[in-house]
Amino acid sequence: MRVPQRQPFEFNSPELVRAVRKRATVLLLLIVALAASAQLSAQTAAPVTFLKAGRLLDPRSGHVLASVAVVIEGDKIKQVGLASQIDAPAGAKILDLGDATLLPGLIDCHTHLFMEVVLPAEAERSRRYNGDYVPDQLLAIVESPSKRVLMGARWAREDLESGITTVRNVGHSGIDGDIALRDAINAGWVVGPRILASGRKLAQQEKNGYVQNLNPALSKAILEQEFLGFTGVDAARQAVKENLFYDVDVIKVTVEDDTTVAEMQAIVEEAHRQNVKVAVHAVTQGSIQTAIDGGADSVEHGNGITDEQLRQMRDKGIFFDFTPTFYGDFYTKMAQATIVLSAARLDKLREEDARDTQTYNSLVRHVLKSGVKFAEGTDMDWYVPGKTRGQTSVGRFPTLHEAGMPSLDVIRAITTNAAEMLGWQDRVGAIEPGKFADIVAVSGDPVADITELERVRFVMKGGQVVRNDQ
Repeated sequence: MRVPQRQPFEFNSPELVRAVRKRATVLLLLIVALAASAQLSAQTAAPVTFLKAGRLLDPRSGHVLASVAVVIEGDKIKQVGLASQIDAPAGAKILDLGDATLLPGLIDCHTHLFMEVVLPAEAERSRRYNGDYVPDQLLAIVESPSKRVLMGARWAREDLESGITTVRNVGHSGIDGDIALRDAINAGWVVGPRILASGRKLAQQEKNGYVQNLNPALSKAILEQEFLGFTGVDAARQAVKENLFYDVDVIKVTVEDDTTVAEMQAIVEEAHRQNVKVAVHAVTQGSIQTAIDGGADSVEHGNGITDEQLRQMRDKGIFFDFTPTFYGDFYTKMAQATIVLSAARLDKLREEDARDTQTYNSLVRHVLKSGVKFAEGTDMDWYVPGKTRGQTSVGRFPTLHEAGMPSLDVIRAITTNAAEMLGWQDRVGAIEPGKFADIVAVSGDPVADITELERVRFVMKGGQVVRNDQ
């Protein structure tokens, strides 16, 4: 029987080429499908954390929930309830904080992350206009913008590590320093709190209460690093537009007694057109009235406010933002730790401390009685030896309690109330499903002892643990 001869193998035969191409195509499609499946899986399978603690304080209601669990998926809160009624999801990372009390991440509604004023010597202070502030402010302005952002990044991280997970930066960051830092934090390049950035402050062109009599050859260039000046309605509108060009989150305007209601209205109208709120630095009765009549969203500081103005703010829904930075002996202690003080200067500071504290006690009583909506900011931009920026900032929150405000209202002022004032009540300010997992923990009961806010032991922002000493 004749055995058929095997044909020699042809590497370039059309049949082989087609077969190889077909198999290669199938393999390629399989690889693409697997890659797409893996990518989809990565997108849908967000990391899950199961957080347990002894207590959870809901600032809005004042209720305390015992033996709680919080399920966090990705950067959002998915479920909150009794630990006995919630099972840890499969594969979840479990964090047990023992007897700690959970709170929403703290919110500083009024801060200056790009300034850290070192008090000058007594003789230097006495020979300058606004002698405490101006020298350091001018030094900051002449710094490289890059250096200022790096310094701001450090102070922002120190705020976060102390439990402040959201800040509203209201000026003194150069042209766009706080905007650049906000974007870098949001992109995950650096670690820091959520930032609402204001860019440059708007202020009267002809009368700037921060600095005076600058060298005319340099003054315009120096001031333009920090301020957008305006005189008149059209200039006020243009100043808002220039700031909005940099994608700010809030417009901050310093109102003097000679700012007109028409200018204020133009600022508010232009900002609101882009759904941006307006925060107004106003201290005197005249400037506060201009802010109210102009339709501001919040009055910052407001030390000279009257009962009638508080009533108007309440009726219009305008927030009062407390800034009790110098309440008590804060300034005197800071000065003593920084510079040599004469006996006469020290006596004068102590007199000022007593007078200012009494005035602020009265302010807190009147605001609480009025029913106006309020929040709290630190107005922090001061260097305190031996403390981080964050430690100094959280140390100012309890001062409202010292001034007569109930502890729960103080906590609301830096959580739920603050979130509403910022327009972020759907994102932060409470430990609730759907909100960002911005959570802090303290060892004790902050309602019984408000100073617990100065001893935050655990910090989480967007589901990521920043600090855990619990």
